[in-house]
Amino acid sequence: MKEQVAELVNESIKELGVFVSDAYFSEEENKKVFNIELDSEEIIDLNRITDASRIINKIMDKNASLLEDADELDIFSKEKGDIE
Repeated sequence: MKEQVAELVNESIKELGVFVSDAYFSEEENKKVFNIELDSEEIIDLNRITDASRIINKIMDKNASLLEDADELDIFSKEKGDIE
């Protein structure tokens, strides 16, 4: 799944300095959620996540079959640990 999503979106989000590090389904509060985890060489701020989410949402809308019957799409950044 990760490879399919990465192939679809990485080129479009690379100018933001982010890439897909994982993509998977999970079950949360009786909802099927399709998760896309983004990573970067740097800490990803909220503005970059928002910009990347806008781009990814448009791409995933055009490729809805990948989402199967997911109730939600969640796009988030990989945690980098504590900032000192």
